[in-house]
Amino acid sequence: MKLLYICTHNRCRSILSEAVTNHRAGERITARSAGSQPAGEVHPLSLRYLDEAGYPTAGLRSQSWDAFEDFAPDVVITLCDSAAGEACPVWFGQAIKLHWGLEDPSKLEGDQVADAFRETINRIEARVDALNRIADTDRSLWPAALKELTAA
Repeated sequence: MKLLYICTHNRCRSILSEAVTNHRAGERITARSAGSQPAGEVHPLSLRYLDEAGYPTAGLRSQSWDAFEDFAPDVVITLCDSAAGEACPVWFGQAIKLHWGLEDPSKLEGDQVADAFRETINRIEARVDALNRIADTDRSLWPAALKELTAA
């Protein structure tokens, strides 16, 4: 299964999702992340809390979804409400499109930040574990299973 995580600026939630997915899914799932208006840099706290949770961060970067025209994802997952409302590029083709709607932990300040990043990573881990199970099923079953996952 090939996944493309989309967040407008591609600096926090989509980066967290890419790193967690690629580490937890092994070769079962290949994940990339991109933004419609990429910030050009990964939020430093994204890297900090991924590292704290034991996830590799080498190679993570903020980039435009235009860089993935040839990637041909099976599934496109938007993570922020603004990205969910944007028109996706035509080349997403027949990809299954989902919205996870994760809150942005980088928008918080003070004592809440660490807990917010850890909670976001925990939520992503649970969904990636479910994605692993879905990826092991027949491709024809993916749309219904992914819809069910999104509703959970």
